[in-house]
Amino acid sequence: MSQTRNPYYTGPVSDHFDGTYFFNPDGEAPLGFRELMRWQFGGGRAAWPKTIRSPFPPAKPDDRIDGNGLRVTMVGHATLLIQVAGLNILTDPVWSPRTSPFSLVGPKRVVAPGIAFNDLPPIDIVVVTHNHYDHLDLTTLRRLHEEHGPHIITPLGNDTIIHRALPDAKISDMDWGEQISFWDDITIDCEPCHHWSARTSRDRRMALWAAFVISTPAGKIYHIGDTGFHDGINYRAAAEKHGPFRLANLPIGAYEPRWFMKAQHQNPQEAVEGLQLCNAAYAAGHHFGTVQLTNEGIEAPVQALEVALKDQGVTPERFRPLRAGEVFDVPEETP
Repeated sequence: MSQTRNPYYTGPVSDHFDGTYFFNPDGEAPLGFRELMRWQFGGGRAAWPKTIRSPFPPAKPDDRIDGNGLRVTMVGHATLLIQVAGLNILTDPVWSPRTSPFSLVGPKRVVAPGIAFNDLPPIDIVVVTHNHYDHLDLTTLRRLHEEHGPHIITPLGNDTIIHRALPDAKISDMDWGEQISFWDDITIDCEPCHHWSARTSRDRRMALWAAFVISTPAGKIYHIGDTGFHDGINYRAAAEKHGPFRLANLPIGAYEPRWFMKAQHQNPQEAVEGLQLCNAAYAAGHHFGTVQLTNEGIEAPVQALEVALKDQGVTPERFRPLRAGEVFDVPEETP
């Protein structure tokens, strides 16, 4: 029997790579096809509107934010514009109408991007956390490459996917625990999160997923694109290694039904626990209200976040679920 070949990455065995597949140490692998079908045909899926209008108008960002400023602008889902220390950073950029390998079918965005593409400031860095279609959108990456030429940062294996579409793009692939430096005093660290990856049914867990820590003179930012709570293990590790953080960007959506999603997508209650465990002063909530991926209603994550904050004694000002076009100027002072 021939061994399965990984089309994206070849490298040494590690505590999270067995030579073919990446995995979460002491964690849980994603459930299989039978469980997927049980979920898909099990009912309980809330109806979303076909379109909504954000309460915030489309943002028109400044070219740069310098000094001690730290500004986050919501584009939609996991796409955030982070402006800090004179750098403009985009996370998991998606401007396409669908998060799907197909143009006519698949999850469709219900709210327009919070920044029109042509209104983007010069983009220096793009962070792609993993290869699911709601995070790695080659159409958007191609357009960003043509118009901005950013440096793309992504975990192991995802660089192969992007290079095939953009052979001359500047891409740095990173393993958990590695660091890359920008300018004199800005670094980006690649850190664990509890998730998985796939572009097709035949490449599950063949590219790595990760969280990132962005260290700047204006403070540290902990960015997670997708994660299960995993008993808070990765939050505690990030706090011990890097904390405290001025800001944590934390996913709060795509979490129902819990029996299927719990290991890979934290819920708002867990996100608030994560805020505290990683010792972050503030959090920006994302990964909700843009495309329907799971069962919960469109407003359910925000409503559940309000309850979780109250239950855990955290003021709402510390954890803001950002809507498309919303601008969050993160305070300098610790609350």
